[in-house]
Amino acid sequence: MKRCLMALTILLPWILRRRILQSVFGYQLHLESYIGLSWIYPKELVLEKGARIGHFTVCKSIRRLHLMEQASIGRGNWIAGFPEGGSSHFSHQHDRVPQLIVGAHSAITHRHIIDCTNTVRIGHHTTIAGYCSQVLTHSIDLELSRQHSRPIKIGDYCFVGTQCVILGGASLPSYSVLGAKALLQKPFREEYTLYAGVPAIAAKALDRNMKYFSREAGFVE
Repeated sequence: MKRCLMALTILLPWILRRRILQSVFGYQLHLESYIGLSWIYPKELVLEKGARIGHFTVCKSIRRLHLMEQASIGRGNWIAGFPEGGSSHFSHQHDRVPQLIVGAHSAITHRHIIDCTNTVRIGHHTTIAGYCSQVLTHSIDLELSRQHSRPIKIGDYCFVGTQCVILGGASLPSYSVLGAKALLQKPFREEYTLYAGVPAIAAKALDRNMKYFSREAGFVE
């Protein structure tokens, strides 16, 4: 019954749909938030003021999706994970939280795949740019022959180029750029740095006075 209601609400005008999502599903949706024609049904959903999700995006099988003020997710993204409990998969990870947290004024553009089997945390004023990047928190531990996951953290004022791959356990420091088609597979710490290559390395230092690193609004004209 609930799944049928999910399908039906997608076609309703947003003002009516928002009320149903709040009353039936208990979602926290600001009056100035918006969801397009998309399947967005995590267990918990928080959209702060100005947060937006575009058309044809799917979000399922995660505990929490939280978009802070003016954060946005564009068109055609796939956001999913592996639910907690009820399976032998990941049963050894008792502290695993399948969630996506997107900071204020940050943007995930179009046609990206984000695996939130474990926590994906994106800082504020960060852009997951271009198309077809993959953020993958889980894989198979070949040594122990079992599914395993690790969180991913992307800092503040970061820029992730098109077609990047970010693996579980990786961390992109604040004020950093991940070059197009790079593979980020471990945590880095040095800010104001371009990381690039397969696997990614610290390629060069970046000018701290770049305007991207000090803008107040997330939208770039």
